Amino acid sequence: MAPTLPALLCLGLSVGLRTQVQAGTFPKPIIWAEPSSVVPSGSSVTILCQGPPNTKSFSLNKEGDSAPRNMHPALKPWDKANFFISNVREQQAGRYHCSHFIGVNWSEPSEPLDLLVAGEEPAGRLRDRPSLSVRPSPSVAPGENVTLLCQSGERTDTFLLSKEGAAHRPLRLRSQDQDRRYQAEFSLSPVTSAHGGTYRCYGSLSTDPYLLSQPSEPLALVVSGLTWYLSVLIGVSVTFVLLLLVLLFLFLHHRGQDRRRKSRAADPGPEDRGPQSSSSPGADAQDQAICEQERRQPVAGHRDFWRQWGGDAEKGGGPGLGTETPHSTPPGAGWWGHRDLWRPWGDAQKGGGLHSIPRDARRGLQP
Repeated sequence: MAPTLPALLCLGLSVGLRTQVQAGTFPKPIIWAEPSSVVPSGSSVTILCQGPPNTKSFSLNKEGDSAPRNMHPALKPWDKANFFISNVREQQAGRYHCSHFIGVNWSEPSEPLDLLVAGEEPAGRLRDRPSLSVRPSPSVAPGENVTLLCQSGERTDTFLLSKEGAAHRPLRLRSQDQDRRYQAEFSLSPVTSAHGGTYRCYGSLSTDPYLLSQPSEPLALVVSGLTWYLSVLIGVSVTFVLLLLVLLFLFLHHRGQDRRRKSRAADPGPEDRGPQSSSSPGADAQDQAICEQERRQPVAGHRDFWRQWGGDAEKGGGPGLGTETPHSTPPGAGWWGHRDLWRPWGDAQKGGGLHSIPRDARRGLQP
């Protein structure tokens, strides 16, 4: 009895683990196609399946086929498998799923991937290439409403709109008969930056939903508002940088003024230092005295000197000197009457007589 209890416990644990795996405890893998799920007839495509790390194996299944494709992951962390299909034809078109193997069972299948083959002619139909147009304009701003119109002159059950380089599935709409003109309107509202790109339109029949007509001419949708947003962003950035530079310049200029003001307060100028020492103090004092005397005695003041000298001569004595008038000018002298020239006349009045006057001066004074 004792050995049977552990065996029952192990059996219960294994059944519980299997139940969790069957219930889908493991995450679903992700499936997509490169370069696109819409493949021109005769070209190649790669179907990728990704699961958790350290996956032991992946399986790719096509609805309607009983033999799945199995593949072991080749690169670490062993979470991805690439299923390459060359020379795609009508037989490869269809819906695909993938699963991954971890532990003791397979995971739940991934979301479906519709592999669409364009350019095949099912039952000799869909020879017409549809046309693609845009309203109101192929160049729009963000937030506007845009309509892509797909039309065909042949009977078409479904129109598909595919964007180059997009990972999502093509948009699919049932066609409408407008006076034997089949069309479908794909509305992109409101437009964002993600809507910009190149679009193509395809037609298909309900009897062969995975076979498409020839693609329409490419249509480039330009979201012009991106340039405007970028220009505004650049303008704001440049303005902000210039404002910072102006503030920095004003700060440095104000700081320099403060430094100069402090240096002037610490080092007074020449007007605040008092009298400056000179290499020749006597010469400076003499120059200052001469300037002061010239300022106090203008040129016109020499007349007072002559008037006063004439009065002294009348009182004290030189013969003929009392008759001098202030306007009379001694011979050989100019109007200004320099003091050095007439100093001997004063000596004559004090007692020297005319003999103390220089010979040139006496010659001019004799009657």
